[in-house]
Amino acid sequence: MAQKQSAGRADGRRTTLAGARIARPSGVVDGGRITVEGSRIADVSSRGGDPETAGTAIDLTGHLIVPGFVDMHVHGGGGGSFSSADPEECLTVAATHRRHGTTSMVASTVTGDLDELGRQAAVLAELVQQGDLAGIHFEGPFISPHRCGAHQPELLRDPDPADVRKLVDAARGTARMMTIAPELPGGLESVRLLADAGVIAAVGHTDSTYDATRDAIDAGATVATHLFNAMPALGHRTPGPVLALLEDERVTVELINDGTHLHPAVLEMAFRDAGAGRVAFITDAMGAAGMTDGMYPLGPMRVEVKDGVARISEGPTAGSIAGSTLTLDRAFRRAVTLDRLPVEQAVQALSANPARLLGIDDRTGSLEAGKDADLVVLDAAHEVAGVMRRGEWVVRPAGV
Repeated sequence: MAQKQSAGRADGRRTTLAGARIARPSGVVDGGRITVEGSRIADVSSRGGDPETAGTAIDLTGHLIVPGFVDMHVHGGGGGSFSSADPEECLTVAATHRRHGTTSMVASTVTGDLDELGRQAAVLAELVQQGDLAGIHFEGPFISPHRCGAHQPELLRDPDPADVRKLVDAARGTARMMTIAPELPGGLESVRLLADAGVIAAVGHTDSTYDATRDAIDAGATVATHLFNAMPALGHRTPGPVLALLEDERVTVELINDGTHLHPAVLEMAFRDAGAGRVAFITDAMGAAGMTDGMYPLGPMRVEVKDGVARISEGPTAGSIAGSTLTLDRAFRRAVTLDRLPVEQAVQALSANPARLLGIDDRTGSLEAGKDADLVVLDAAHEVAGVMRRGEWVVRPAGV
């Protein structure tokens, strides 16, 4: 990668990234350029050629630039967990996923008692207010004991609206999402409470019927927590929650595209039925993301990672898949190579759709003038060659 003038921080300077394919909202353009001034994108152009401009110019010919990834459901990474209530450990998680292209992320908790979840929320809220995180997602404890997955059954509880409100209040305005099993006592009332409070109500870890799920959507639920996983399978006589969530245009469906949680044909069906505008790729990652096989904590439980697959190692849910070790760069690479998705659709699922759902699409999720300079540079093999977040290089391209 050729470079003109001295490379430096984008803060207070102008940096031009030229020659790459650029994934714009209108489609992928060849040989375009992105001009970054300070922390924001100043211009995105389809003009090729040799940029003659003040500041730093970086030749990225042969590369693809996509918007920074937005992960609305991630528990951990780099050996750490967002459930630790340790600010430094939480920052380690965030830094790990940033190196893999995730420039915005919502911290997901794991089922615990309400007081402990409140302590975790207090720490995470500080990180949201500092700009390190995009919000908090409470996944549990208001979920079905029949579909608890990697959540401790004895800590689960019905979604009493008073308890739901307690967690929302503990997050001090930073709660972005809460997963609810709507068939439980208090479920629909809690969905309405969340919707009224401006918190995304997500249907997941549920044993709900088709009709009960439709009732939850009518009450304000707008997300399917990792669709297909931790819910009844689609049946021809009892379609269950999957069909209700797929068919309703008000619902965005989360998908874990790691090759373990979903068969490729199922992922294809979800895109076909929901449409590319209603799919959000997530990691649901736990502490082993970005790490090697071994034993890791997941909330109060122990998880064994073998061949990159995380499973509960003990107790009544032993053997259950416990989140993933996925990073969103791998999800993108799989989407455009093995799944044969167009780059535009992969970008929607990894950036634009979750940013819109979280209400941060005015500043991130697409490569447009005026938005934060959040972007990922990918080489010809779709491996990360550079990551910029708010105009600062997290991963510097070679030679920069």
